[in-house]
Amino acid sequence: MAQQLAVIVLVDVGNALESKTLEGNTYLFDNQKLHGSEGQGTGELITAIHGAHWSDNSQATEQVFNWLPYSLGSIPPTVPKGYLEDRARQTDREALAELEAITAKPAVAGVDTAADLTQLQRLAGSRVKTTRRTRGLSGQKVIDVTGQLVTDDAAAAHNYPAPVITDIYGEAVDEKIMYPAEYGSPDIVTDGWYWSATVATGRTGTFTYTMEIQLHRLVPQGSAWLWEPVNMTIDAKLRITNEPKRNAFTKAGLGLLPIPPQAS
Repeated sequence: MAQQLAVIVLVDVGNALESKTLEGNTYLFDNQKLHGSEGQGTGELITAIHGAHWSDNSQATEQVFNWLPYSLGSIPPTVPKGYLEDRARQTDREALAELEAITAKPAVAGVDTAADLTQLQRLAGSRVKTTRRTRGLSGQKVIDVTGQLVTDDAAAAHNYPAPVITDIYGEAVDEKIMYPAEYGSPDIVTDGWYWSATVATGRTGTFTYTMEIQLHRLVPQGSAWLWEPVNMTIDAKLRITNEPKRNAFTKAGLGLLPIPPQAS
């Protein structure tokens, strides 16, 4: 069975958008540190892939890469899938209750209706305008990292959506070392989509690949807000060696485990 390799792509979205680059704002991790991966927690990860051959020099099975992008300083992906929708519905109910209270007030001269409307806007929050260029973000309300609604007067303190990997290409793909593709999944963390690749282990060497990552910047558009997509790229590497796969118990080739002799 192919070994599963996981690469975490952690992006400081706010700083990346401000500096207009992923360099210095991306932190890459994988689960191969004990096998020799280098650059853990930096933007220059080199993933170590061992076991290109069995101990008899025959080619071993391929391995599988999985990439998981996350946003640094945003609401963690471990919250329930419908958290944002639940918060939006709750604030809608609160806004309707406030509206009912406002309309029930008797018409009195000198009453500050503008203050009531401002409070109503705070309860309702700001909803992002629909657009075809963003996937899964249209119609959402703007919230901060604590789950509270953000209104027009505090738009700078909002929660950024998770980065989206839109393509993986480069030397490792051109040389047919890696075969990446995007897959649909019911996984509640990856929002139904994730990138995975089969890696051929028959050729040794260090190969570079490029990830195209889409971030989203919140920009005003008239009286509404819009998630504007911003595409950036960052490189990573994988290093394939010809060390044979070994049995973790016997330190030799895979096969039957030795049975100690029975005491007479």
